Amino acid sequence: MRRSLTLLSATAIAAASTVFATSPALAHGYVNSPPSRQAHCSQGKVANCGEIIYEPQSVEGQKGQRNCHGGVPRFAQLSDESKAWPVTSVGTTVDFKWTLTAQHSTGTWEYYIGGTRVASFNDQGRRPPAQVSHRVNLSGFSGKQRVLAIWNIADTPMAFYSCIDLRIGGGAGNPSPTPTPTPTPTPSTPVGGTWKAGTAYKVGSTVTYGGATYRCIQAHTALTGWEPPNVPALWGKV
Repeated sequence: MRRSLTLLSATAIAAASTVFATSPALAHGYVNSPPSRQAHCSQGKVANCGEIIYEPQSVEGQKGQRNCHGGVPRFAQLSDESKAWPVTSVGTTVDFKWTLTAQHSTGTWEYYIGGTRVASFNDQGRRPPAQVSHRVNLSGFSGKQRVLAIWNIADTPMAFYSCIDLRIGGGAGNPSPTPTPTPTPTPSTPVGGTWKAGTAYKVGSTVTYGGATYRCIQAHTALTGWEPPNVPALWGKV
């Protein structure tokens, strides 16, 4: 009987060890600044995000993926490009800040735009602090871009994924300020010139019309029918 109990205990310990060895790493994290898609979801800024609103730190999938949901079906909304994901305007150098709810030995941190890896940081197996920040140069890109940030765990085949929607350097989507139009100067008739409709006249300007000379006594823009002999309120005969 005692031998049976001992054997049973050994079996239970072995089973528990197996479960522990094959469980995912108890490390979790996501980019909270600039806000990642899961950050926006957890803050209620995007509708119909699903379960990610409760656990933005849990987008954990196999290494080597290039999608926003880490290949985890229950977080597939994060890769839905039809959603109105908020876009953060940034300069060409950006500090990406991670919040880690549990720390684990880290291999590398990677940042991608499309198929291009724009930055990589190697922690060589060290355990990171609860807050991690990386300064990334994005000067080779402009306009609206989606950055994929990846936290590769050192001693498991898993990684954590975050997508961040940015408008870099003001972005192509930001209209340039409309320049103030330069007013086109309206020609004024020099002293002794001939009266002409459409011309702006200043007080004191003189014109000739019908063989007579007139002086402007009230600034105005001449219209057809306002010939000097017809509008004594505007013109005085010299």
